[in-house]
Amino acid sequence: MTWLQNGLNFLALNLLRVFAFLPYAFTIRVGYGLGWLAAHIPNERAKVVKTNLRLCFPDLSEEQMNALTLEHWKLFGRSVIERSRIWLGSGRQITDIVTINSAITLGDRKPRLLINPHFVGLEGGFMALSVLASQHDWPRGAGLYQNMKNPFFNQKMIQWRNRFGGKSIERQSRLRDLIREIQTGNFIFIAPDIDLGLRDSVFVPFFGIQTNTITSVSRLARLSGAEVCLMTTTLNLDRMGYTCNISAPLPNFPTDHVEADTARLNKYIEELVRARPAEYYWVHKRFKHRPPGDPSLYN
Repeated sequence: MTWLQNGLNFLALNLLRVFAFLPYAFTIRVGYGLGWLAAHIPNERAKVVKTNLRLCFPDLSEEQMNALTLEHWKLFGRSVIERSRIWLGSGRQITDIVTINSAITLGDRKPRLLINPHFVGLEGGFMALSVLASQHDWPRGAGLYQNMKNPFFNQKMIQWRNRFGGKSIERQSRLRDLIREIQTGNFIFIAPDIDLGLRDSVFVPFFGIQTNTITSVSRLARLSGAEVCLMTTTLNLDRMGYTCNISAPLPNFPTDHVEADTARLNKYIEELVRARPAEYYWVHKRFKHRPPGDPSLYN
């Protein structure tokens, strides 16, 4: 099946290249259409989305739940097609659709961790900041990544994300190398709201559910002396672009209590999600691992 996989990779790559330079409004419409189709075709991820939403918003009526689900899929489809422009477009194309609004002084080389929750605009915020860093001779952006199952696109994504001087760091990299990046003053992007297994994780509340959550933010901040800021990229009111908001450093973070820090970070992310529920990545099995003795939530 290698020839078939190669053919599909080639087709997908060239579709991305085409959409990178088509009119943006047309790209958005195509994305909404793909999202609408995904919402109406039975598939495993559709079940995951519905399960996540029911767990996190149990008070919604069936009508409200269906409307939120459909809106999420449309925005998700849009974000997938938009990545053609984010990954392959020019720096100008990226900054035309993503505006950076920062409460910190960018480029001052202070050690910082930028916590980037999984909203549909996540890639755009990361890339827009990398573009600005290259234009203003700021420290480069460095983001942690998890290897994809598709090795062809895994390598392509690393190349695309790094093309403005950024650096992609595998999550399993040596801790010493990562701390060196932080202390150099480079932007370090971390998206901690994903279930990566039980290693270096604790169960802390997220929407009232004990949720397996990595502790790396608290541990890295304590070891490196870095400030921790929230970085959230969300749709503008006109829905023709995004704003990436970078918060002031979280007060009194980290502490000596890793579990309390991790729970507090989940609370911040939950508040952001409640304000923009349709824009969050509900396609992830956020509650995949359960505390000992608890049944799966996805059966």
